[in-house]
Parts: sequence; C-alpha cells; structure tokens
Amino acid sequence: MLPKSLAILGILIAQHVASGQMLINGAGATFPYPIYSKWFDEYAKVDPSVRFNYQSIGSGGGQKQILAQTVDFGASDGPMSDENLAKASGQLLHLPTVAGAVVVTYNIPDAPKLKIDGPVLADIFLGKITKWNDPRLRALNAGVRLPDNDLIVVHRSDGSGTSYIFTDYLSVVSKEWETRAGRNTSVKWPAGLGAKGNEGVAGQVKQLPGTIGYVELAYAHQNKLAVADIKNASGNFITPSLDSVTEALATAQIPEDFRFSMVNAPGEKAYPIAGATWLLVYAQQKESAKGQKLVEFLNWSMNKGESMAASLDYAPLPAAVQARVLERIKTIKY
Repeated sequence: MLPKSLAILGILIAQHVASGQMLINGAGATFPYPIYSKWFDEYAKVDPSVRFNYQSIGSGGGQKQILAQTVDFGASDGPMSDENLAKASGQLLHLPTVAGAVVVTYNIPDAPKLKIDGPVLADIFLGKITKWNDPRLRALNAGVRLPDNDLIVVHRSDGSGTSYIFTDYLSVVSKEWETRAGRNTSVKWPAGLGAKGNEGVAGQVKQLPGTIGYVELAYAHQNKLAVADIKNASGNFITPSLDSVTEALATAQIPEDFRFSMVNAPGEKAYPIAGATWLLVYAQQKESAKGQKLVEFLNWSMNKGESMAASLDYAPLPAAVQARVLERIKTIKY
C-alpha cells in the first residue's frame, strides 16, 4: 500500500495532467457523429494531451461557427457554397472523411419492407401523397398490406447536411421538388413536422405511428427502425448498406477542392441517397500548438480512423482519395 504522501502526490499529478490537456473545439453535422465520437475516444489513447469537444448541432451550425471562428473545425455533410466560402477569413479546406447513406424510415403496422422510387418519394415530401395506401405506393409494393392511415412527413428543423443530401437527391429525381424547395442544408419544407438532428427525426418516427422521415443509416439501426429500399439510377431497388454506399462512392467524380455530390450514382448496386461528409479546417491555423495537434489528429484519422468506419455503417474513402486528402492536410500551416 502506498504511503499517504505518495498517494496524494499521485492525485495532484493526475489533476495537473488533466488540467494541462489541450481542448480542440468542433461543431456541426449529426450525420457523422457516431464515427467522430469513436475517433475522438480512440485518439485520446494515442495522445492523452489533447481532448476534443464536438457539438453535434447540424451542418448549418458547423458552417456558421467555422466562419465565425468560434470553433477550431467545422463539420458538414453538404459542401459549402461559393457564397459562404467567400465569407471565410482565410482559405477554408474541405476534407472528406467517410460516406454514408441517408435512409427513408417509417412507422406503420408490422413494419413491412417497402420499396419507393424517387418521384413517389418527392411527392410524399411535397405533401401530394397523404395516405399510406395511395395507389402509387401500392403499385410499388404488390402483396404488401398498406394501412388506410394518414401519412405524416417528418423532416429536419435545423440546418442539416443530412437534409442537403436528401434534398440534393430529390432535386435530381423531381423537377417540381427542385423548383419548389431545391437543395440546401435548410429548405422551406412543403409539408410535415420538424425535428432537430438525426436523433430528433429518429425519435419522432419511432414514437409517432404513420410517420415517414429520413435519417443517417446508423441512427435507423440504433433505433431499430424500418428502412425502405430505394430505386436507383439503374432501375434497381437497393437496400442501404455499407456495400451499396461504397459502390456509389466508387463512381463519384471528386474534384480538386473535394466538393462533390454522389446522389443517384450510376452503379448497378449503388444506393442512390448517399453522400460524403467533410471536416472544415482553415489552411492557416491561428494558434501554432493547437494547429499542430489538429493536423496530427487529421493524419491519424486518414491513416487509422478510416478502418473503424465500416463497423459503424460508414463507407471509408477509397485508398486513392485517402492519399489525396493526406496531401491536402500537408498544406495546413501552423
């Protein structure tokens, strides 16, 4: 047993180490929150001198906070617009991390497996299809007993990259949607109830019979929600999965600045409502020590973190894209 004086000394040293931790603040997308939480926990074992504080507030919030420089990094599932990038105080980099599926989830009796195509999905969220036994839904789901119940749309109420991916897809498959609502992290929803975060939408769908909403795949799995198969650009109904997102990512055209869309990808087995997520980081860091720690973490995320993606239903970046991201990280100055 340690002498009392040594025990007290140990406690004081532990407190000093804890108080000496560098805190790196981030905010933004809820879509990648499960994988980012995993990364931050694992990285604490690699470098105990740094701690990450990430606020899962939605992509719109992440973009606003990095522009205001109230955080050290932002996170977004929708790439920033040229207009928003022009507001940045310096060069702002988009660093893709992983890709994932935005799934259509619903709450009807017996939770049957449903098939939905793009035009029908757009009309549901436009408020034009208001009953579960609508003829167009019945035609897509022969043999499935659909209830004569009201269909209640649930959408995000906050600025959301999940919404960006979802509305990007609806804009591709429906000209009416593109004209009336368009693609953005926040749109004027023609119908439905709003809920905050992927957590909020998943909670509403789980609790309220007759609802239909959209969430990131991991949230649907965590909440044991029914998930629809969606008709892709090749005419096949695809179940959202790691493999079908990976196929969508493999066909994406990724430009030099890493801002890209991968919805409605042409692959035979590609899931059509899929998207990447980005960390938003200034190329010139304000604080040297903190900038160095952030760069070290970013390098680790590409070299080690990507291997953790699949266990949480995210598709890791292809090796060639990882290599490109690592080269971009090298340009960050601190």
